[in-house]
Amino acid sequence: MKNFLLFVVLLFSLVASAQTKVGGIVIDEDNQPVAFANVLFKGSYEGTITDDNGNFYMESEDDHPILLISFIGYESVEIPLTTKVTYKMKVIMKESSQQLDEVVLVGGKQSKKNNPAVDILRKIWAKKRENGLRKFNQYAFEKYEKVEFDLNTIDSALMKKKIFKGLEFVFKDLDTSRITGKTYLPIFLNETFSKVYGDNRLNEEKEEILGNKNSGFDNNQSIIAFVADLYQEYDIYDNYLKFFDKSFTSPLSRTGVDVYNYALRDSAFIEDKWCYNIVYYPRRKNELTFKGDFWVNDSTYAVKNINLEVTKSANINWVKEIYIEQDFEVVNDSVFLLKRDYMMSDFSFQKKEESRGMYGKRTTVFDNYTFDQKKPKEFYKTESNPYDTAVLNRDSTFWENSRLESLNKDEKGIYQLLDTLKTVPKFRSYYNLVSILGSGYVEIDKWNMDIGSVYDVFGYNQAEGPRFRIGARSYFGENDLWRVEGYTAYGFTDKKFKHGMSGKILLDKKSRLIVSGGNRRDIEQLGVSLTATNDVLGRSIASSSLVTVGANNRLTNINLSKFNIEIEPVTNLRLGIGGTFRKLSSALPDDFSLDYVDADSPTGISSEINQFDFNALVVYTPGKRTIGYGVERKGMNEDYSTLLLSYTKGVDVVFDSDFSYSKLQFSYSQPWQIGGFGRLFSTLEMGKTFNTVPLGLLNVVPGNQTFFSNYGTFPNLDFYEFVTDTYVALHLQHNFNGRIFSRIPLLRKLNLREIIGLRGVWGDLSDENKALSLPATINTPLQAPSEKIYYEYSLGIGNIFKILRIDFNFRGNYLDAPDARPFSITGTFGFDF
Repeated sequence: MKNFLLFVVLLFSLVASAQTKVGGIVIDEDNQPVAFANVLFKGSYEGTITDDNGNFYMESEDDHPILLISFIGYESVEIPLTTKVTYKMKVIMKESSQQLDEVVLVGGKQSKKNNPAVDILRKIWAKKRENGLRKFNQYAFEKYEKVEFDLNTIDSALMKKKIFKGLEFVFKDLDTSRITGKTYLPIFLNETFSKVYGDNRLNEEKEEILGNKNSGFDNNQSIIAFVADLYQEYDIYDNYLKFFDKSFTSPLSRTGVDVYNYALRDSAFIEDKWCYNIVYYPRRKNELTFKGDFWVNDSTYAVKNINLEVTKSANINWVKEIYIEQDFEVVNDSVFLLKRDYMMSDFSFQKKEESRGMYGKRTTVFDNYTFDQKKPKEFYKTESNPYDTAVLNRDSTFWENSRLESLNKDEKGIYQLLDTLKTVPKFRSYYNLVSILGSGYVEIDKWNMDIGSVYDVFGYNQAEGPRFRIGARSYFGENDLWRVEGYTAYGFTDKKFKHGMSGKILLDKKSRLIVSGGNRRDIEQLGVSLTATNDVLGRSIASSSLVTVGANNRLTNINLSKFNIEIEPVTNLRLGIGGTFRKLSSALPDDFSLDYVDADSPTGISSEINQFDFNALVVYTPGKRTIGYGVERKGMNEDYSTLLLSYTKGVDVVFDSDFSYSKLQFSYSQPWQIGGFGRLFSTLEMGKTFNTVPLGLLNVVPGNQTFFSNYGTFPNLDFYEFVTDTYVALHLQHNFNGRIFSRIPLLRKLNLREIIGLRGVWGDLSDENKALSLPATINTPLQAPSEKIYYEYSLGIGNIFKILRIDFNFRGNYLDAPDARPFSITGTFGFDF
């Protein structure tokens, strides 16, 4: 079987479009790898450099008889290529006392001063605003994108595994990567054709998707959203390039000279333009950097061609390799425009050379540029629906005319392969399992219903003890205009059933007018967020945390009914109005009290709050991208800010409600990308309650008695330790993404990431509110951080074993409070790049 596979790989190598393929390792006389050695097809400008381990792979569409390998301090090596395909080469380089004149040797640490490559780089900086689309007031072009996913490193051992029994036919479509030389099996393809319009004066751009096609999966919107978030747009002239939520320093960055070594390697004519070839590689390991080379024109200093490869030592998880190629075409003597962009990522659990994984490839082709055709500003504000059935069901004639780059044989075969796989029961079983793990729901297609979420089935709290929950929702498709969902739960200690149900309907797609309502009767941990919304089916921390610090007994019985109307008159601006009616009482009266003074009660004290509120909400999320057009849409990114303004009016004349009051709340959350120094996330919250209300309607400073790190809470505070009617809170959390640890030799190889946090809150509580809730103070002290700002700080270590983060949290003051926790350790699990 193994010999057959090698025969298939060799056969595909010979029939593929590339004419010359080489791969191997470069070592010195002591058998040590030579990193960043130059590998060139002699007599051409096609080349690469070895990786950290001395490995290289390269392809060319032309025939080349000689491979040239060079590195400073070594004799250059010329290797005759007697066959078109030469793999597993072992090149030994010998030390040299003199340098040869016929090649430019590049390697080692390069000087920042008197370096012609750095001089050229400075001219690129000066000219970058004069190159490309920036030269024109308006522009438009056609854009064709194809995204492909492939299983890679396929060998006979993999093909013989039981998981593929009955699916052996898929392996007939094996091919070899032109970047890594590894075998791969195409499994998914998505194509998009669009027209892009832009106005540099208005700083506006609009992309109109005219066609979208993928290889047969039903939840194509989820896949499209995943791909869009995975492969975001980038500009090589920017100082930092963002991939997989990480900021890599661009080789064309103004800070590049502090991060990269640059060397002028060659010069030659490319399409009648004299260009310089500059090679670059990182000065230090374990930083978010690239290695590669680029060709730049000698007069415009515009880049003609560039390739970027992420070094294996870079602090990024689950991605073994990232390779990027960009080609620019010369429109006239002075304008270079992007023609083709190719990006390949090798996803794998390990970074070992032989580890299996999946390739993610994106190819984008640009053509038919037009310029200075002005359009009104309103044109850029109107949005087309990229998921219109007409867009998703274009015929073969449309695609034959629209593809700016033809599909190769393997890509054409993906559509047929997926159509065949969908008919195989075993594949459908695997697909359904992955779907359940991803969404948390078990799909029952014949009933148009989902059961779940499977992650909410079991829980525990001191009021209910062990808790069992089962839920369901209607589901006809991703763009359902209405949805009904509900759940029921049972506590084995209190022996009571709980329930929740809700429904929502989209009445107008353009304005996204949504009407919703529902009811929930359950046990809730109130006070886990300062700026809380009354989500009918929101799952409380009360039933989701199996282990807590101290007594988690300040729980509330809640019976909530809600009706709401929401509209989005402008993209990312949501306006909502509605009403809620709540009944609140303590779930454990002996441990936690919500009692308040009530002159109308026979005892003068009431233990239950009955409250009707009118609510108005404004939420603005500039920069947020969503997908879909149904009543529920999926988000495509996380790097956007959120501004929220909420007004609540309690009315005591409706439904025999208890209190008349007003509450105003504001919050502002913003992620900040601090160049190559990581990401800062900040949240500012402010609120004020007017008139007198009991404890159950006040604002509780959110404590955290779990062992899990939860942004927006104070991990050294117990629940209800601070209660306010006026508050201002600030949360700051910065992830350096390994910037500091990468400079410490003993920690460098661990790829750890450092996180720091600072949070503080000031609040006040009026004497009238304290007096109203005086009966509750028998077991619930009423105090606010009014004397001084309460603050905490934390030091965290992330990326432990790639999935674990641990935070060490310190309490800054109020240490003399009863049972104050000066220190705590929390953690979280996650699969982050």
